[in-house]
Amino acid sequence: MPDITFTAHVFKEDDMYVAYVRELDVSSCGRTAEEARKNIQDAVRGFLKEAEQMGTLFEILQEGGYRKDGETWQAPEFISLDRLTLTFQ
Repeated sequence: MPDITFTAHVFKEDDMYVAYVRELDVSSCGRTAEEARKNIQDAVRGFLKEAEQMGTLFEILQEGGYRKDGETWQAPEFISLDRLTLTFQ
């Protein structure tokens, strides 16, 4: 399997840290931010291997915004992460 790049968003939820990869809709957690980052790599690796075995990897990567460039997959371009506030009634 070729290398793949992804963006992990890490946030705190109660006493746990959650790492989420939007491109692949995969998440994992840990007791620390570092543990969550390590666990998300394991979760993504397992997810991609299973998708490859099932024959759905190509469709999953395309749906996640990846583009095939020769033998590698180019991740969607990350522009920004913004925290916005909205008042609604």
